[in-house]
Amino acid sequence: MIYEKCRDILLRECELIQNAVITQDNIQKAITSREWAVFEEHLGTLNSIESKIEIIEKEREKLFVVFETLTREQTIAENLDEKGLFYSLIAILPEDQRTELTAIYQSLKFEALKLKIANEALLTHIGEIKSTLTDFFSLAFPQRCAKVYNKDGVHSSNNLNSMVLSRSF
Repeated sequence: MIYEKCRDILLRECELIQNAVITQDNIQKAITSREWAVFEEHLGTLNSIESKIEIIEKEREKLFVVFETLTREQTIAENLDEKGLFYSLIAILPEDQRTELTAIYQSLKFEALKLKIANEALLTHIGEIKSTLTDFFSLAFPQRCAKVYNKDGVHSSNNLNSMVLSRSF
């Protein structure tokens, strides 16, 4: 029972993480090609995946609570993190089941790591674009680069919404 439930949860989570990696790649392509409607669509998909992952994570936490109750090793389980709880759960399973769950769990962690790397690369890319645009506007429009403060004395960014650029210089 615990084996099947854990296997099902891990496989569903793995599938969602793989979908998130694909969606993250599509987001980066949409940003690069400046397809903002596609970008927003993929962002919505990514938010949906995130919600589904949260639900599955809660299921997995419940499974660990059930496992702790069944084994009555609460004093040991209190000191374990998620990985420790997982390995203590599979330690009581037969070897073939333990091997399969370990492979799925490691695949899940690998996919999560790929997603984290893709997120960091995207944030770096966006940061570089923002920095380049800021530098360009500071050179092209030095009068707009002066610091602007709001009525409370807090620095606020310049509002460039009213600026019109000619495409030919």
